Amino acid sequence: MTSPATDKRIALAAVAGAHGVRGEVKLKLFGEGIDSLSGQPSLTVGGAPLKLKDVRAGNKTAIARFEGVSSREAAEALRGSLVEIDRASLAPLAEGEYYHTDIIGLPCVDGEGRPVGTVAAIEDYGAGALLDIALPDGKRSLIPFRDGIADLADGKIVLDPDFLA
Repeated sequence: MTSPATDKRIALAAVAGAHGVRGEVKLKLFGEGIDSLSGQPSLTVGGAPLKLKDVRAGNKTAIARFEGVSSREAAEALRGSLVEIDRASLAPLAEGEYYHTDIIGLPCVDGEGRPVGTVAAIEDYGAGALLDIALPDGKRSLIPFRDGIADLADGKIVLDPDFLA
């Protein structure tokens, strides 16, 4: 795979609203838990750099406190904002691992190298990753992201067109 774009920002969560009256916010997490947030020295919230003071697990959400956000009104003003990090600050990956952000947008080709579409999204309903392929005719197709069906090679996805619906 080609080198990932390091100038991208990656969304880890979104601010769902204020929590209490002291500036805490409820976060909708896009990852598997608060660990992805708690280890980050620098975050961007709604396009502005903010330092995370504290984060804890909430009831189906996370509860966070940012430096400089000390009232319910200030917390509520962040509602809908993405909580992001720079792509370059993500941990390096082992061979065969990937971040979704590095796959979305990649061109898809068949075994002969002919264009087939573009990866629009990655879905996972528990049985493994599915690539959502945007086809040239505007239709979409979900295919398993498995060896022999959809392979990551040289910055593109080489897929078996028999799996396109």
